[in-house]
Amino acid sequence: MDVTETLLAHEAAIRLAVFVAVLVLMAVLEAALPRRPRSVTRWARWPGNLGIVVLNTALLRLLLPATAAAVALVVEGQGAGLLPALGLPSWAMIVAAMVLLDLAVYLQHVLFHAVPGLWRLHRMHHADLDFDVTTGSRFHPVEILLSMAVKLTVIVAIGAPAAAVVLFEITLNATSMFNHANMRLPMALDRILRWIVVTPDMHRVHHSIRRPETDSNYGFNLPWWDRVFGTYRAQPADGHDGMTIGLPIFRSVRDSRLDQLLLQPLRNPSAPRDSGAAGFPDGGDARHLRRAG
Repeated sequence: MDVTETLLAHEAAIRLAVFVAVLVLMAVLEAALPRRPRSVTRWARWPGNLGIVVLNTALLRLLLPATAAAVALVVEGQGAGLLPALGLPSWAMIVAAMVLLDLAVYLQHVLFHAVPGLWRLHRMHHADLDFDVTTGSRFHPVEILLSMAVKLTVIVAIGAPAAAVVLFEITLNATSMFNHANMRLPMALDRILRWIVVTPDMHRVHHSIRRPETDSNYGFNLPWWDRVFGTYRAQPADGHDGMTIGLPIFRSVRDSRLDQLLLQPLRNPSAPRDSGAAGFPDGGDARHLRRAG
């Protein structure tokens, strides 16, 4: 059995093992090396955030029983798509596919901020009252389904090898939990790492209540796209200790409940997306919202 067959045969088990391992590791590091004091307890946020993970996993298995890797395997068998046409060696195809898939995630992320209807779905991720490892998996089920449709389209278009798809999904899940972790890294290490992977300090800027910062640092895995497309912001205006996480709406702890998370796209449909602080027409100071009530 080669590497691809092993990955496909044990995909679910491997992904679950990596998810649990990274979740536990990041949670331990958050407790040992916190970057910011918590404004809301884990007990108030984690049931909803982790509940969304379980719901999304079940929904994908129910509505899309064929995994992205299985679709890639079919496409790979037919030799269809951009990468096979280039005649690249297997290792180069895997690397190229992972880079292109990451670019697709970046572009999709930008689109979900730019299109009002898509933002209504995506803002559930940004409405988290704090920023930690569980934020990295907090996405509305409808957004997850749309994201899967985009991913499958890209897989078919580029002819991504099945091994690349499995490795990319495992990597993306792990790095998403890493770069959402409330974990303090030495500044010197952070400066080096953010040229290779999106770090927590880099991505935390994206969860600022200020609109220009919310609309920056879109990368989840590779940090290069933000620099290439001009969406990179090095630090938040208020500093990491002083910045406010979340949105000016959905500030109650009650909004962290699973039922409220699912209903968020239907609530506050006309919430503004003006310049300045995210949702503040005057771009005013949002520090009074730092504590949730």
